[in-house]
Amino acid sequence: MAEPTMDTLLVRINELAHKNKAEGLTPAEKTERAGLRQQYLKLFKASFRSQVEMLQVYNKDGKEVTPEKVRQIQRDKGLRDD
Repeated sequence: MAEPTMDTLLVRINELAHKNKAEGLTPAEKTERAGLRQQYLKLFKASFRSQVEMLQVYNKDGKEVTPEKVRQIQRDKGLRDD
């Protein structure tokens, strides 16, 4: 079975949220909702980290001022040569 995407997780989380407002959730659905939320957060954090790792910052003069910590991560992943 394929790994769920953020979009598919969000659809099911929202379905459960609507059901919770309308009629409440069973204990099994509450457990499912908690698991789905954890999966969603894990994927969100991984996606955000990837975006930050690709970050390059430049000042007004065009000089790169990317933080050293980010540059080091990029070097470790083979994304930078400097």
